[in-house]
Amino acid sequence: MARDQLQVLDALDVAKTQLYHFTTIIIAGMGFFTDAYDLFSISLVTKLLGRLYYTKPSASKPGTLPPTFSSSITGVAFVGTFAGQLFFGWLGDKMGRKKVYGITLVLMAVCSIASGLSFGQSPKGVMATLCFFRFWLGFGIGGDYPLSATIMSEYANKKTRGAFIAAVFAMQGLGILFSGILSLIVAAAFDSKFKAPTYEENAAASTVPEADYVWRIILMFGAFPAVVTYYWRMKMPETARYTALVAKNAKQAAQDMAKVLNVELEAEEDKNLFQKDVFSAIGWLPPAKTMNAIHEVYAIARAQTLITLCGTVPGYWFTVAFIDRMGRFAIQLMGFFFMTVFMFAIAIPYNHWRDNSHIGFVVMYGLTFFFANFGPNATTFIVPAEIFPARLRSTCHGISAATGKAGAIVGAYGFIYAAQSTDKTKTDAGYPPGIGIKNSLIVLGVINAIGMLCTFAVPEPKGLSLEEASQENVDATDEVGV
Repeated sequence: MARDQLQVLDALDVAKTQLYHFTTIIIAGMGFFTDAYDLFSISLVTKLLGRLYYTKPSASKPGTLPPTFSSSITGVAFVGTFAGQLFFGWLGDKMGRKKVYGITLVLMAVCSIASGLSFGQSPKGVMATLCFFRFWLGFGIGGDYPLSATIMSEYANKKTRGAFIAAVFAMQGLGILFSGILSLIVAAAFDSKFKAPTYEENAAASTVPEADYVWRIILMFGAFPAVVTYYWRMKMPETARYTALVAKNAKQAAQDMAKVLNVELEAEEDKNLFQKDVFSAIGWLPPAKTMNAIHEVYAIARAQTLITLCGTVPGYWFTVAFIDRMGRFAIQLMGFFFMTVFMFAIAIPYNHWRDNSHIGFVVMYGLTFFFANFGPNATTFIVPAEIFPARLRSTCHGISAATGKAGAIVGAYGFIYAAQSTDKTKTDAGYPPGIGIKNSLIVLGVINAIGMLCTFAVPEPKGLSLEEASQENVDATDEVGV
């Protein structure tokens, strides 16, 4: 049986790159497009939520979300993602990749719509409802990480597997970019239709009632790509590796792959959310009181879109181009190295960048994002999909991804407090003094350096079949006495 199973998998490993490979990239990648859109779009509207629900008529500055809700609205989705990665990763190994794949997409679509329909009798009620639905949105998103990576790795041939998995992950960059572009379009349309003065000109009139639709439209749009993708996900057959190695049905694996891939198979027997705060601190965004509510959304979206377009998206696609040439280890080591260099280059002379050279700061900040994605952000998604055996691949990828998401949770809840000024008279309303932006960036630089050291423990699966990379072929041949 083991010999028969490996015959199916060997054929897949040497199969030429075909249309269905690219179809799978799009189907799996649209999940990541949706994931990124949902996770990053919230950061574009948190300032607007503060103005809408927490502005005091006599205050000199626009209202902001209380610390509890400010961190939770962003962080609760990461908590859900953490839980979803563990649960759906395990479920994908128990039930199969395909069966679970549709569940995550439905959950994401429903919760995206529900997030935009968050209502309550008080501001606290609205925020609590929004946090509830964003947790379950994150739960569905979490399932997409291990399943998409596992499915793409199990469909791909070994020559271009890294590039294919990286291409799926790179769709995340397009999702981040699209969240900024859509926010720009919505904000520009509402700002043009419903004219409003700046906050310092007329505090009450600076936030028009129609602004309440802006954040709801932006959040609800996350359901659209999920709904569009659902049909195609359900048409995908189960991966041959799961069917052959876990379900022990090599005949069905051969039949399934023959339907979608042009391979000769005989029927056999039985992988930074505080950008707006950094941009405000260095003066790249105007003071809130000099803008009306909708224009502030536009300004934040413009800044994030520029960084995404110039740094984040190119980093993803450089990984796609070079992952199977340079290897996973080299790209991750290089990425952490340059992230460390640029983070310290930003942090140590931070006061100079803040007071004298906003452009220099933004360039190096963008390069940090470039090497994050042409580096560990991509490789830590790719490698777990390659080095674990089929029966545990989805589970272990979920655990790996959840470990990374735990860091995002710490960042979401911790950075917003840590980055507050050491002078309590300069902190945002409701926040205690922190260690400041400069010291927070130094801490991030140290963490990057630690990541670089940890990279030396990462195995290199470049050019190996999944069975070779996970040593699953050794177990299989042992079973038949070889």
